Parts: sequence; structure tokens; C-alpha cells
Amino acid sequence: MSCVLCAETNDTLLWQDDFCRVVLLHDADYPAYCRVELLAHIKEMTDLPPVDRARMMQVVFVVELAVREIFNPDKINLASLGNKTPHLHWHVVPRFETDRHFPNPHWGTPMRDGQPRQVSADELKALSEKIAAHIECVQSAN
Repeated sequence: MSCVLCAETNDTLLWQDDFCRVVLLHDADYPAYCRVELLAHIKEMTDLPPVDRARMMQVVFVVELAVREIFNPDKINLASLGNKTPHLHWHVVPRFETDRHFPNPHWGTPMRDGQPRQVSADELKALSEKIAAHIECVQSAN
């Protein structure tokens, strides 16, 4: 069985190193919805050595911070599910009070019609640059 996260991504690549990558999941209902994907095919966080668990979470937190700085969401949801894709990845979902499901989970029953929008090229560039800058800052502190 092939793993979609082991393959080259069709999503917009925002950042990548030799350990993981950050992609934008062009979801019109959830602008700036990102996924942090481990490059190695590993199923669970506890399958990683502690140092790599910390490294993964640093990237997740950097993405959360960058999304907050660029998009100013009302809330951020972080999730690592992997039931359909048993390959370690984290969802970073900016939530807005006006989104289709707020305050419910974004996979639940819609509460209202959403206000779909795409991430602009300027926002995409700013998000990518913020992620890289924050990661560089974290790495230089370690």
C-alpha cells in the first residue's frame, strides 16, 4: 500500500528540511490551513526518539505562530490523527468565528455558510518567510 505522505506533495510547499515539511492545504473554508509532515514513514509520535519529538513539535509551534502573525485567527486547532493516513503529520488549522463550523470542529456539521477565500500570493510569501525565520531563530537558540 502506498502512502500519500511519503510521495512528493502536490500541496504548496512552504518550508522543508531533511526531517519534515510544511505544506499549505488550499482549503477555501480554512485559509492558511497547514500540515506539518514528517518525511520518514513513521506512524506515532512515540515511535520517534525524544529529541525528534521535540523537533517535530518545534516546527508545529512555529507554524502556529506564523499563521497567527499573518492571519490573526480567533483560535488555532492542532491535531494529529492519522487514522486514514498512518504517517506522522500535524494539522494546524486557523479558526475564525465566521468559518463554517466555528465553534465546532472543522470536520463536524456546518453551523453557517462560510466565507471562502484563498490565501493571496503576498500572504503565501509572508507565511513561508515567517516560518523560515522562526525556525532559524529556534535552531540558533538550540
